[in-house]
Amino acid sequence: MKIILRDFKKSLLISLWFMFLTFPLVVVRVNTIENVVVWRWSNLIWVAAGSFFLSYLWRYMLARRNRRRKIAEEGVETRGRLQMLLENEQLRNRVLAILLALALVFPLVFDTYQTNIMVTALIFVVLGLGLNIGVGLAGLLDLGYVAFFGLGAYCYAILNHNFDLGFWFVLPIGGMIGCLFGVILGFPILRLRGDYLAIVTLGFGMLFRVIMENWETLSSGPSGIANIDRPGLFGLEMTLAQSTTYIYYIMVALVVLTIIVTNRLKNSRIGRAWIALREDEVACVAMGIDMGRTKLSAYALGAFWAGMVGVIFAAKTTFINPASFTFMESAIILSIVVLGGMGSILGVILGAFILILLPEYLRAFAEYRMLIFGAAMVLMMIFRPQGLISGLRQVYTYKGHKTHVGVKEQPINE
Repeated sequence: MKIILRDFKKSLLISLWFMFLTFPLVVVRVNTIENVVVWRWSNLIWVAAGSFFLSYLWRYMLARRNRRRKIAEEGVETRGRLQMLLENEQLRNRVLAILLALALVFPLVFDTYQTNIMVTALIFVVLGLGLNIGVGLAGLLDLGYVAFFGLGAYCYAILNHNFDLGFWFVLPIGGMIGCLFGVILGFPILRLRGDYLAIVTLGFGMLFRVIMENWETLSSGPSGIANIDRPGLFGLEMTLAQSTTYIYYIMVALVVLTIIVTNRLKNSRIGRAWIALREDEVACVAMGIDMGRTKLSAYALGAFWAGMVGVIFAAKTTFINPASFTFMESAIILSIVVLGGMGSILGVILGAFILILLPEYLRAFAEYRMLIFGAAMVLMMIFRPQGLISGLRQVYTYKGHKTHVGVKEQPINE
């Protein structure tokens, strides 16, 4: 009771302080046309109520975080209900099956505009899952991931514009181009970590944009490449709405494929090597894991998905230029991974939908979108640094075997 009363008093003082600071801005308004002063007292009431509520909520969340941390230090289980439910494989598979069914009927229920928005969200889902390999599993911070995305897009645009190659022929080529440049980027930075690794990858992303802007014979410079062919289906002529729906189903198939592959990789030998590299690089090398091959595989596989989805992006928009591949895109993809939960496939999908769909449906608050985005990320890092859904680790149980004398050994949990 004393703690509640103390927090109430502190929140009340903060509310009064905010009222004092914002009084000239939100209450007093001078009408220069009629030479009168307009007093807007209702604004002051909103400031007082909002600052009091946010302050009290802030203190409540801090107290809750401290209680969780104290319980965790005592060795007591601190997993939330959602986390415990997601660890149920049967329930998790049912949830994914329901989401897949909803995804398949989405274009049949909503119009072309909504389908087009969902295509963009699915593109960022694949990008987030690809970056999740390097950042979430291997712990390799990459601030230039958008460069691999752009390489795939320019690969299809150039081959289609100059050599008239089709979408389905270039799709795997775009992935392989991204994979190749992932290996090329990985070789010089094998021994870098932390801030140095972030700076090098950031420079790679900026270098890609500068080259595309100035190499006009290849990329048409800032003007970009237009009239890129959309995906074809046995030579059938499709309207814009039909083509959007077709691309949507292509993205759904690619998302499902990405989830299956990344999930298998996560629980494989190379996936556990990535996780070991993320947790402690020195111990990882001491245990005999090849650090160079492990890092290169993470960069190459992550870049592969970015290259493939870049081809789909170019086919969707039918026009690309260097302004489509800025650092902001890399920041958004990284935010998707961090917000959803590093190493968590379901968390990355949820994070992509939140960060891509919410700005589209909250256009009424367009002036405050970046403010809300920044505040949400700050609060996320303070109160839930592991993300919305933390990564689930596969647990293998050894059930023992019968000995010669008929005695069964006790189970050993890893």
